[in-house]
Amino acid sequence: MKTILRTATILVGLAGLLVGAGALAVPNPFKSYQPEVVVSDPYIEMHTGPGRGYPVFYVAGQGDKVTLLKRKTDWFKLRLPRGSFDVKEGWVHISQLEHTLDLDGNPLILPETGMEAFSARRWEFGLGGGAMDGASTINAYLAFNLNPYLGVQGEVAQILGDYSDGYMGSISVFMRPFPRSRISPFFNIGTGYIHIRPQTTIVQAEDLNDEIVHAGVGADMYVSRKFMLRMEYRRHTVLTSRDDNEELNQWKAGFSIFF
Repeated sequence: MKTILRTATILVGLAGLLVGAGALAVPNPFKSYQPEVVVSDPYIEMHTGPGRGYPVFYVAGQGDKVTLLKRKTDWFKLRLPRGSFDVKEGWVHISQLEHTLDLDGNPLILPETGMEAFSARRWEFGLGGGAMDGASTINAYLAFNLNPYLGVQGEVAQILGDYSDGYMGSISVFMRPFPRSRISPFFNIGTGYIHIRPQTTIVQAEDLNDEIVHAGVGADMYVSRKFMLRMEYRRHTVLTSRDDNEELNQWKAGFSIFF
């Protein structure tokens, strides 16, 4: 129970850190540059707010020039000047801007968001916590996806136990069989290093430094915007200098941002 409470406290704190990091990682692309584009669809519907629940108050026609002001997920705020004193500002869904052209006649390129960005992500950074054979762990990882199905990852973890503590570092290769699913399972194998420092005041215990290999299984779940939840189980084999190796079971969960 003590390990569970400690891990829960760690996860709450890490979630707050990632929410703040995610807000910095997703800036408004039109804050300093507000492009003017031409509507090429027969019409686009302008809503009073960023959602289909908001009413349509104006319809812009083909050939109208509009200015992109702001973006919220898949909704864009547009300004449509209709005269010196008649300016319309409203929200349009991304689906109605797919064929919009810039002033040079080139298609407007919009950054990917949502599930499309989740499936095509290149970099991930995550923080989490868990338990490993009675000890709590705090971990951070950075991953690079070579393609939607294959990637490499580096990870460091702090081990916090009642009788010993230490740290662990690893490098692994992972594979995703279903990268376009909202809940995307993965498998990984890797190797690394573990350092264990016993906490004892009776006798002087020797620190343990060993190589490790692991195999794991887990899943990434898309949450919203640039955030995802990661859950994973790993089976570590500690390659000790003794005749027998040790097996460690690790469960962990955490939040990640991707870009």
